[in-house]
Amino acid sequence: MQTLLRNEILKKIATPGSTNEAINSLFRYQCANNALYGRFVELLGEKEIYPFLPVSFFKSHEIKSGNWSAETWFESSGTTGQTSSKHLVRDINWYLTNAEQGFSRFYGNPRNWCILGLLPNYLERGHSSLVAMVNHFTGLSEYPESGFFLHDFERLQDTLLRCRTARIPVLLLGVTYALLDFAERFPMDLRGVTIMETGGMKGRRKEMTRTEVHQVLMEAFGVDCIHSEYGMTELFSQAYARGGTIFAPSDTMKVVATEINDPFCTVQPGKTGVLNIIDLANLDTVSFIQTEDIGRVHPDGSFEVLGRLDAAELRGCNLMVE
Repeated sequence: MQTLLRNEILKKIATPGSTNEAINSLFRYQCANNALYGRFVELLGEKEIYPFLPVSFFKSHEIKSGNWSAETWFESSGTTGQTSSKHLVRDINWYLTNAEQGFSRFYGNPRNWCILGLLPNYLERGHSSLVAMVNHFTGLSEYPESGFFLHDFERLQDTLLRCRTARIPVLLLGVTYALLDFAERFPMDLRGVTIMETGGMKGRRKEMTRTEVHQVLMEAFGVDCIHSEYGMTELFSQAYARGGTIFAPSDTMKVVATEINDPFCTVQPGKTGVLNIIDLANLDTVSFIQTEDIGRVHPDGSFEVLGRLDAAELRGCNLMVE
């Protein structure tokens, strides 16, 4: 029965215009087949909005909807001293296919890009969903220059200059702190290169606003804008900002903002609140997730990330199932 229901939900997810129907079916499926989420919903009682499970539960619980064995798992990089999140993966190809489709919506087929990944801390930790995604994209790329760069900035510089001279379309995707390090040591003219930051400082540098980061990178590389990727270990879907600070979610992601002090009260579009994500691709774990990000959701479904929420302010929800 579980398999039949799962297959029906997969069809709804893949059918254009069926998002709301897929969300409703997914909610019922996960309430019935995810012990943790089912108990969470039961304790909360009937609400006007879907209950969003605090993302911190990925640090303390094994989250699964249905009975299956994990093919692999994703683990957050975090900062020193933090407990890592762990996201079990039933089918790695489902994750990779969904990530590819999300990327293609905004940037076209990955095969048409030379993709250079500057993701040192993710590579060093292992079990990174971001590394899995970028590795998949580089494998699809028709350009042999595609690949990862750990700490070899000189080789990255040479590759960028050769590709730019050859007029190869390049996407340089890097964790924010590493891109800033590279910009300080090797400023250069990268007009025509798409530069995308993600992942923040990871405790390696002083925190900066996204606008400040983009300004530094634009000045160092002579480009008009910096792109951004929004993703999490706990999500199978991504969002992208193609210049600026406003993210557009992929087709399997919907973002809802709620009051900081009331997780069951949505805020009006454009108002600041806690970001909650419905991730249809999280079919086999949990799709209704309360993040620890503060931001704004706009009428068209796009959103901004303005900062992090003090975890203590979310403690009430956590206590309900502890």
